[in-house]
Amino acid sequence: MKNFSTGAAWSLAGRRAAAAMLACLAAGSAHAIECRFRPNAPDQHVVVKGDTLWDISGAFLEHPWCWPQVWGMNRDEIRNPHWIYPGQVVYFDRRGGRLTLTRPGDPDADAGQPPLVRLSPQLRTDALGPDGAVPAIPSSAIEPFLTQPLIVENDTLAGAARIAAVPESRVYLGEGDRIYVRGDLNGATSFQVFRPGKALVDPDTGRTMAYEATFTGTARLVTPAGNGADVHSFVVTRSVQEMGIGDRLLPAPPAVPRNYVPHVPQQAVAARVMAVPSEVNYASQHQVVAVNRGALDGLDVGSVLQLYHLGQTVKDPEGRSKGLLDFAGATLRLPDEQYGELFVFRVFGHVSYGLVMQATVPVQVGDVAKSPE
Repeated sequence: MKNFSTGAAWSLAGRRAAAAMLACLAAGSAHAIECRFRPNAPDQHVVVKGDTLWDISGAFLEHPWCWPQVWGMNRDEIRNPHWIYPGQVVYFDRRGGRLTLTRPGDPDADAGQPPLVRLSPQLRTDALGPDGAVPAIPSSAIEPFLTQPLIVENDTLAGAARIAAVPESRVYLGEGDRIYVRGDLNGATSFQVFRPGKALVDPDTGRTMAYEATFTGTARLVTPAGNGADVHSFVVTRSVQEMGIGDRLLPAPPAVPRNYVPHVPQQAVAARVMAVPSEVNYASQHQVVAVNRGALDGLDVGSVLQLYHLGQTVKDPEGRSKGLLDFAGATLRLPDEQYGELFVFRVFGHVSYGLVMQATVPVQVGDVAKSPE
């Protein structure tokens, strides 16, 4: 994390906006979490291009998501978590035990306002977002999971419209081709096309909760069913994989907010990792996994869960058998071992996607993901 000097004064409005953003790092929680600074925390950190809010907090705190006790804010006060920019300085007020945008002990600085920062003429700062602010988490890692179905829950799949017919001369459908769709469109005109894939099974119950969805493209309604026709006429507007009869359609989702503020779930959540959306069986840092809890279970966008390997059951070397038929003998249940953190960024009813933020060992299907303790 390098430092650099700056060269033009921030406006008062910009200073206030930056202060408001850093206050937003304090996403509140219903749980009391002991928030500790790192023993080797620096006195300050100059924000540079490529930083994320998670990285900046992690430079000072043992748990990057542990911001409420440092900033003393409530989640209801959060307005926009993207108000911090390259060139600004985050200070560690060791006496007050907090982070601040004002240099500790500076009597002339406005309380809660960032210091005036000057931009060096030789440094050019490119925009990192709509207003040049740094992102909360690595956005490139989750972008495909924000704009495509990828997970389709049972009730959604059952009600999805489907491709019922294609022109006889077409083997591979491309942009501009017609498709004929059967089902209720619910007033929508733009759709994503997908093919149901592998079932996602709840490790706790063994019940199929959802299906992985293979995104095949997009389509737009041309003529709704009627006047003797049983199907809707669509035109393919984008094709990324072979599209055909039986593929399903879902309305294109609205734009997903990019303002991610990590926080502990409002209520205790205990989830299990259901799937790793890749060709391998393990996930590592900055990869995505699916868990068997969602909005109806207390999760929302920004929820942070701790990852644990499920404690194994082993034979007790000194345990006695309970009876003649107890061939296995006495056993011991080992504790769950915490090894990483998961940031929830897309939430469905009973299923969610999370980005692995830290992990000392690979994430496996069946691992535990629960509220921080």
